[in-house]
Amino acid sequence: MEVRRDAFQAIADSTRRAIIALLTIGAMTPNALAEHFDSSRQAVSKHLKILTECEVLKQEQQGREIYYHLDIDKMKVIDQWISQFRKI
Repeated sequence: MEVRRDAFQAIADSTRRAIIALLTIGAMTPNALAEHFDSSRQAVSKHLKILTECEVLKQEQQGREIYYHLDIDKMKVIDQWISQFRKI
């Protein structure tokens, strides 16, 4: 069974929202991200996998390291949906 994920699943979890917030500063490796959390590196990797499947993050290989960065277009989808409620 194929799991379908969307951007709203990405922001449903507080750890994933924290990862997104950290990546607003710039691209980071999984190890650099994991340093900001009390959870294991493996737990952070699971969150990164979900964020990537939701297409909120993109991976970029640089040498031996993988860097994660935000997909701004996908974040705009979230913003556009939320914007309809700003008028209320």
